[in-house]
Amino acid sequence: MTASERNRSPDFFEEHTLDPVTTATRTPATKVIPKKKAGFYLSEALLARFNRCFHEMKLAGLPVDNKSDLLEISLRFALNDLDRGEKSQLMQNIKETRANGA
Repeated sequence: MTASERNRSPDFFEEHTLDPVTTATRTPATKVIPKKKAGFYLSEALLARFNRCFHEMKLAGLPVDNKSDLLEISLRFALNDLDRGEKSQLMQNIKETRANGA
């Protein structure tokens, strides 16, 4: 490294392949999974229940980092249940809801 390279001021606008915050806060075993923002409409009652459950979990000291993580875990749980086919509780609930006209 030359003296001019050592004395160079940092360029805060240059492209970096590593995010310094992510690099500093995650453990080496943590795998970074790309995420994409999604928008869905939920009933106000369901959203209020979700928020209440999230805050109750945080107060109880459960290791849920944020609402996105909780929603992703919940959605993965529901999709795994759907993979069970006719034994799926979610599928049975959907059928019952449709049969009742809701």
